[in-house]
Amino acid sequence: MIQTFTPDDVIRYVYEETTDDENLLIEDALMGDQELLDFYLDTIELKSLMNRISRQPSERTVTNILAYSQNYPSSRPQAY
Repeated sequence: MIQTFTPDDVIRYVYEETTDDENLLIEDALMGDQELLDFYLDTIELKSLMNRISRQPSERTVTNILAYSQNYPSSRPQAY
């Protein structure tokens, strides 16, 4: 039986969500299917690029949060 792998299988492989047996089968498929190999190479490149993304809130957002927090009561009213 010939196993056919999809791009979803390759993504699972890239993110190490496959079993050892699946890994061997996917690696064999990558060696025999240039289109699947190209998808794999693109996927690991994208993963690498996404891991370098650093997001920070804008200065306006930080200022708004700080202004809101300064007007918010720091403790609950005490019951008498």
